[in-house]
Amino acid sequence: MIAPEPRDPPARVKCLLVDDREENLVALQALLRRDDVQVLLARSGAEALELLLAHDVALALLDVQMPEMDGFELAELMRGSERTRHVPIIFVTAGPRDQHRLFKGYDAGAVDFLYKPIEPQVLRNKAEVFFQLYTQKQQLQRELTERTETLRLNEMFAAVLGHDLRTPLAAVLASARLLQEAPSADAVRRAAGRILSSGDRMGRMIDDMLDLARARLGGGLAVRKDRADLAAVVQRVLPELQGAAPDRAIEVREEGDLSGRFDADRLAQVVSNLIGNAIEHGQPGTPISVRLEGRAPDEVRVTVANAGVIPPELLPRVFDPFRREERQPGRQDGLGLGLYIVQQIALAHGGSITVESADGRTAFCVTLPREAP
Repeated sequence: MIAPEPRDPPARVKCLLVDDREENLVALQALLRRDDVQVLLARSGAEALELLLAHDVALALLDVQMPEMDGFELAELMRGSERTRHVPIIFVTAGPRDQHRLFKGYDAGAVDFLYKPIEPQVLRNKAEVFFQLYTQKQQLQRELTERTETLRLNEMFAAVLGHDLRTPLAAVLASARLLQEAPSADAVRRAAGRILSSGDRMGRMIDDMLDLARARLGGGLAVRKDRADLAAVVQRVLPELQGAAPDRAIEVREEGDLSGRFDADRLAQVVSNLIGNAIEHGQPGTPISVRLEGRAPDEVRVTVANAGVIPPELLPRVFDPFRREERQPGRQDGLGLGLYIVQQIALAHGGSITVESADGRTAFCVTLPREAP
């Protein structure tokens, strides 16, 4: 089961205080001040509406008697807007306990009335109820979003897996049937080659699925760091990549000291995925540039560039898994996890990856600290 990555912790709860008298705002703010509460101050109804457009508030305390726009009018405007319709409103008034005004306040959308002078503990207790309700509502919304995303990813995961494994599996089955009736040794070798190639593709898909599960469920990929040389890693994977695309020139340029503490196997996966991505999506017949930079004392860089550009609408999602919308029918590529896994390996080393695509050229740059944390 694929789970979404952890999200940032929720922001502080916000409370809006509206009063035309500065001393009243100062007193209410002092009563409600807490580390987990942000108090917003408005000295008029118009200023309150501006704040409500910019902030999501858990509670609004409105003074009833204000010039130009009183608390009742402000409450009616809040109830008329979809954004502020569900904000709890407590009216604060120094007026008499008039039943008509009380009913008018509740009709305007108030949940409670407080009469001055205000008892501090009563105000804190009432406010705490709405702060907790808001926090619980936000938590439920986050959980709903996460579960919806989990369901979406799982459904997409099953669909992509079923689609992409079907092609190599069909090749394996067809080759096996051919072996049963093969008239010559050459036919047997060709069929065996197709079986091996399809099996390798299926194996890579399974490895990508396991890496995805580790990254999502385990909080990131695990790496085993040891002394390694980035140039040696590239030279190790280059023959296989060049053999898979003999018509594409792969130009490697090395600069400076490329040694450090890395997970050599994971870095080989990074290089293989980036060059493979350039071969697959780059402009056919054009060379692929691999630049290894080690001039900086505390970091090394790998830049893989190719001719061709990524559409601007896809660029913000280029590291997202299962980017099915950019893939064309009949394509023989993998699950669409390659760049996502490259990003996770870079993060596991304490590094980063960036992409630039403009002027007919696309370049992915991976930056890694020499001594990964």
